[in-house]
Amino acid sequence: MRAFVLTGPGAYEVQELPAPVAGPGEVVVDVERVGVCGTDAEFFTGAMAYLHQGHSTYPMRPGHEWAGRVAAVGDGVDPAWLGRRVMGDTMLGCGSCRRCLRGRQHVCEQRREVGIRGGVPGALAEQLAVPASSLHALPDSVDAVLGALVEPGGNALRAARAAAPAPGDRVLVLGPGTIGLLVAMFLRASGAEVHLMGATESSLAFARSLGFEHVWTEGSVPDVPFDAAVDASNAARLPDMALELVEPGGRLVYIGLAGEPSRIDTRALVLKDVTATGVLSASPGLDATIRAYAAGSVDPRPLVAATVGLDEVGPVLAGERPAGSGPGPKIHVEP
Repeated sequence: MRAFVLTGPGAYEVQELPAPVAGPGEVVVDVERVGVCGTDAEFFTGAMAYLHQGHSTYPMRPGHEWAGRVAAVGDGVDPAWLGRRVMGDTMLGCGSCRRCLRGRQHVCEQRREVGIRGGVPGALAEQLAVPASSLHALPDSVDAVLGALVEPGGNALRAARAAAPAPGDRVLVLGPGTIGLLVAMFLRASGAEVHLMGATESSLAFARSLGFEHVWTEGSVPDVPFDAAVDASNAARLPDMALELVEPGGRLVYIGLAGEPSRIDTRALVLKDVTATGVLSASPGLDATIRAYAAGSVDPRPLVAATVGLDEVGPVLAGERPAGSGPGPKIHVEP
């Protein structure tokens, strides 16, 4: 099969590799769609922290936002999975530690992550082998485009839920990238008044095209009370800005990651009686995201700007926009 492989920082090949075989407890999936994520770009540049912590090494095959159809099952796997359309959880816990036994496999100390950590090959290939326990079935109403958006959607749904808006609450989302826009969509579906803050006019114009009327640059955010704020940016200074802008007694949600340490004044956190939540993984939100997509309460299809093949992944990871791309922030791959 053909697969996209990172061989070092800034170096890549599309290789012919042996097709995967389903081991005990595993399935092989024919990959239909894969989303390119900021994490993949960090592996491309060599900046990803896991590379420096020993959790990941080159060569590696990225790709963790995927949808496909089960083509083969291994020993011990229910044959009813054959032919089913699925997506999969990125986080693969050990299954036996205290965290896993409490349903928190996404923060297991020994976890592996598909296409990211622990040497598990990712989905930027024609086929992918994963544990059957990581699968989530997709209904007919959730096509491959939506299926490959479930993983980022699960992260965003968890962030929106952590913001805990009552109907009519005002929530500020900092960073109108893929995750920020998905958070905004889930917040809007819950009845919140959503505000978005971004750095470029093009990103704000795209947010307006999605029906978000309250969009601001950093210098134009209105002086109104925000009941919650979600930092979905990669700017180290914005977590503190979110704390500054949120109402006393409000909620802060941190889902963005900067390339350098972010700092907040915990005195302000205490004196404002603010609740702060960090969101790492989509795992606890995958099923609810699939239901939201299936019901149509959230439709993220406009976020996909272009769909490319494996041979075009390298330039995309290097920051190039495919010819004819739309205005959305997400690039998809059809292996």
